Amino acid sequence: MHANAVRVQAALAARGCDAEVVELPARTATAAEAAAAVGCDVAAIAKSLVFLVGEEPLLVIASGAHRVAEGRLAALAGGPVRRPDADTVRRLTGFPVGGVPPLGHDRPLRTLLDSDLLGHPRIWAAAGTPHALFAIAPGELAALAGAEVADVADR
Repeated sequence: MHANAVRVQAALAARGCDAEVVELPARTATAAEAAAAVGCDVAAIAKSLVFLVGEEPLLVIASGAHRVAEGRLAALAGGPVRRPDADTVRRLTGFPVGGVPPLGHDRPLRTLLDSDLLGHPRIWAAAGTPHALFAIAPGELAALAGAEVADVADR
């Protein structure tokens, strides 16, 4: 298993979670790719997106079926938000764009979890590479990631 996927598996285990990271031959870097690879609805994909509020990172775990409403996100975050470039995402999280997991980052990140994800019994999240995922109940993921549940979707 890739070192990043091992790191995510270790972060899950350290939090007492028995979810298993799986590496797939197909790319899972986008919500559509991930959904096709595991055979689920795109809405059950938990995409991890990094935003900046000033210079502070904010991780948003959003449903693959929705875009994040940046205006709503700015209100929740307490200031304007912007998307960093790929190098900044890697520097802030330790993971590449397309593989950013919801936990196991280089530093603690304020995290919001899209309330729409709670409507699924199981969701799939990135596990450190564009080919690795893990399945988990959304409420458990929120607890493990220390995430605040919020309405972040642009419908």
